[in-house]
Amino acid sequence: MRRRTFALATAAGTALLAAAALSATAQPAAHAATAADAVSRPGVTEGSVSAADLLAKLTGCSQISNGKYRTDEETSATVPVCGKKNAVFWKADMDIDCDGQVTAKCNKDTDPWFQPETRWNQSDGKPLNAEKLPYVVVPSVSGIWNFESAGIKGGGIVAVIYKNKVEYAVVGDSGPEKIIGEASYAAAKGLGIDPDPATGGAESGVTYLLFKNSKATPIESHSDAVSRGDALAKKFLQEN
Repeated sequence: MRRRTFALATAAGTALLAAAALSATAQPAAHAATAADAVSRPGVTEGSVSAADLLAKLTGCSQISNGKYRTDEETSATVPVCGKKNAVFWKADMDIDCDGQVTAKCNKDTDPWFQPETRWNQSDGKPLNAEKLPYVVVPSVSGIWNFESAGIKGGGIVAVIYKNKVEYAVVGDSGPEKIIGEASYAAAKGLGIDPDPATGGAESGVTYLLFKNSKATPIESHSDAVSRGDALAKKFLQEN
């Protein structure tokens, strides 16, 4: 998970400018996904539910967290976790998590904060592959909020929404107790966000909608996350 300090963020920004000078039984069954569904496609919505329809249900906030989160270490705490029927959501930025398996895009040379493990692993015991798998980072359990008590689990389905695009992801890693707004290299790339772990990300405008008591099987199957996510999104619109 990313632990960017203000000094590091400033340095990265300067360098960039210089270079530029539900319960398990209630869970909808996965339907067959098309080949297109199974791939992260920059600029293209996954599934059949639009970003606009989902965002229309997320205009207010019934706060369920005991406090609010910061988006980075140097910012003030302004982001609450909000509750909906069979789901929770928050609106924040997107920092890039490249943790997990060592790949060409995610390693100690490309990512100053790289760690070779993730909170949840693949079905074969290996860490998740941030370069290939869209996943979201949840804040570690604290007095602010306990994701486990809220029905959110590793491998849980998430709809990540950015600029009228929807990317389905899984809960794949946990981060600092007081910071929120982070997703994998693949999640960012699929939404058209710069996925560079050192200088990329989005400063704001990202909505994370997590479906309670859901799970992709196996966790590393993006096609399963898409098919289940599409069914869960449809159910969410009906219930909220």
